[in-house]
Amino acid sequence: MSPNKTPIKPPIALIILDGWGISVEPHGNAILHAHTPFYDALTAKFPSTELVSCGRAIGQEKGAVGDPESGHLALGTGRPAQAEVSIVEKALRSGKFAKNKVLKAAMESAARRKASVHLIGLLSDGGVHSSTNTLFGLLRMAKAEAITDVNIHAILDGVDVPPRTADVYIEALEIKMAEIGVGRIATLCGRYFGMDSRENWERTARVFTMLVHAEGERSPDAVMSIRNAFLRGIADEFVAPVVIETADHQPVARVKDGDLVIYFNHRPETIRQLVRSLSVPDSTGAKKPLIETICLTEYDANFELPIAFPTEESAGTLTDALSAAGVVNVKLTQTERYPHLSYFFNGARESQSATEQNILLPTPKNEALDLAPESQSFKIADRAIGTLASRGSGVYVVNFPAATLVAETGRFDRTVDAVQFVDTCLGGVCDSVINAGGIAVVTASHGRCEQMLSDEDSDAPPRNSTSRVPLIVAGKDVAGLRLRGGGSLIDVAPTLLSLLSIERPAEMTGAPLF
Repeated sequence: MSPNKTPIKPPIALIILDGWGISVEPHGNAILHAHTPFYDALTAKFPSTELVSCGRAIGQEKGAVGDPESGHLALGTGRPAQAEVSIVEKALRSGKFAKNKVLKAAMESAARRKASVHLIGLLSDGGVHSSTNTLFGLLRMAKAEAITDVNIHAILDGVDVPPRTADVYIEALEIKMAEIGVGRIATLCGRYFGMDSRENWERTARVFTMLVHAEGERSPDAVMSIRNAFLRGIADEFVAPVVIETADHQPVARVKDGDLVIYFNHRPETIRQLVRSLSVPDSTGAKKPLIETICLTEYDANFELPIAFPTEESAGTLTDALSAAGVVNVKLTQTERYPHLSYFFNGARESQSATEQNILLPTPKNEALDLAPESQSFKIADRAIGTLASRGSGVYVVNFPAATLVAETGRFDRTVDAVQFVDTCLGGVCDSVINAGGIAVVTASHGRCEQMLSDEDSDAPPRNSTSRVPLIVAGKDVAGLRLRGGGSLIDVAPTLLSLLSIERPAEMTGAPLF
């Protein structure tokens, strides 16, 4: 069967399994350890291949690991478009970071006004939410402008890097600050408080009062405060707000009127809440310091804050092609992946087309993934099946993020559980699509679960994700299809358009996988 000559009628579903990478290495591989009868049956029965999900093939820098932002951007645009993280990394390596107009103007203004500078973000080289290289780049810029009052408000990791390592990262930062000749640590807190993304505002409020009012545990030494927390059995991410104080017991710094605040996380959803609380005026009339704010990347278009590294919008996306052809496309996921299926999938655009419908399953704000590793998977599956039954034809983009969300907690056993739950949901959605006479295209936005640390490896160094993810084309009339090798995520959108006999936009450099 040739998809270019014999059109396959909708429904067609693109099912994205976040974090579902391919690796033959069993150690720390939650995918291989999990019981996945539905996924195994799909790969055995239907045409399948492997896709590159990271690096230059999808628009990242060479050697970069996969991430959900870059993955969804490549899936939706059909070309190696660059996500914000790749743009920042490239600027750091080329030297253009120090010449960034937004950052440079803010630094120059702070220097003229003799204002204090505050750098807020995750102190981690895990590469998922932030980069220590970004922080070091900002310190060098401040030094170049002869700014002396530079304060770092460090959010501690322990999730994307091995646990009980926050003290090591603080020591390394202190060495780097001494080398550059500027900077001091003003506050500390774990990401549980500083990077909440589920509207647990009581956690964010504690960070706000730490930054603005110097409320929190007092300590003269950052490293000592973290090690004391470890002795009390508190992991990096759960360290409560700590205010570093001077020899005369005064806080090193508070965020106050006239200061410059730069957030250096590149991933938006986990820093958005803190930015809103400190830097965005709200209707409640809550008193906030009058500060200048710079966001490293766009955290929320509604904030209307200066952005150092905006993503360039991409035209000619999969959504554009479907809209031009009058094909309804329905996107389903849960709260955490809303920007990935809207902003990133649509080529860094916030707008929604006339034929596009977004269905978002809310995640309870107090959901504990170690107790509920399925997260919203079953609700997503039920809604997808119900929508398909009522609507029929159309293109459905169904995203299951539970496995990678649980993997980010570092719990290997719970990640195995999450993979098994996602597998069950995958089976239900695929059966529904196939029984309706449609095609299910199964892939992943990035790998993660296949290259974890197992629970007994907590002291081992982190392992990078593998570069390959699956692609399966499942349906009643696909037995004659042959899928080529050598593809990447940018080839998925052209493949879907080929199945629909829709001409792919000229901007797409990917090619169908048949």
